[in-house]
Amino acid sequence: MSAGRPDATGTPRPAGYYHLARAVLYREYLLFVRYPANAIGGLVISVFFFGLLFYGGRAIAGQALTDSIEGIIVGYFLWSLSVGAYSSISNDIGSEVQWGTLERHVMSPFGFAPVVLLKGVAKIVRSFLTSAVLLAVMLVITGTGLELNFVTTVVVATLSIVSVLGLGLAAGGVTVLYKQIGNWLNLLQFGFIVLISAPAFDLGWLRWLPLAQGSALLQRTMIDGVRLWEFPPAELAVLLAVAVGYFAAGYAVFQYATRRARRLGVLGDY
Repeated sequence: MSAGRPDATGTPRPAGYYHLARAVLYREYLLFVRYPANAIGGLVISVFFFGLLFYGGRAIAGQALTDSIEGIIVGYFLWSLSVGAYSSISNDIGSEVQWGTLERHVMSPFGFAPVVLLKGVAKIVRSFLTSAVLLAVMLVITGTGLELNFVTTVVVATLSIVSVLGLGLAAGGVTVLYKQIGNWLNLLQFGFIVLISAPAFDLGWLRWLPLAQGSALLQRTMIDGVRLWEFPPAELAVLLAVAVGYFAAGYAVFQYATRRARRLGVLGDY
């Protein structure tokens, strides 16, 4: 462990994961404060594409789009969260490689994976805040109302994107190993649209894929007002199993890829 603040006797106290989490969250805050144009630009782009989807779809489909607008809003909200959770780790690792600072994370006394994971969690917190603003703007644009039970929405949305965080960890490990794979990583983001749209069909085995079950429950929460304790236990169990399973698999892939990168001596290459 690295040294933290000294205690009453002047002896440095070992830093714990609490200090690491606080430092990572503070770093994310500083990045937002110092580069607000970038963060606001991402939000503006998301609103712009939703505006194209809404106004263009209303011009073409008319009443058909109006009848399904609640589902579109919920799906777009979940998609924005998912993209933030997925791309945060791989993009951050890619930036660290370019800056030449990746080795510092590897040499951290906390371990490489915990540092990367906490940085991903910090970006998810930021994504929740920006996606909440995006949701409010979408409701204003469309004049639509949703059932926004805070606890149920946060729990279901969080469990939904934990599986995507696992995919992000796997993508981060592959990024460490192969470096330039951005095009493949971006391609997978469009696959999230298919997974989020799965509840429009009979889920079946699709409920065991990332986002599908979470999207179905989030739609029922935000459109029909179903509370967390009103869901059948079996449906919540599937949501939890998918979240834990994909996260564990992604973490294992990340650990394997980073160990292989060390063995091959390509950890700091670019």
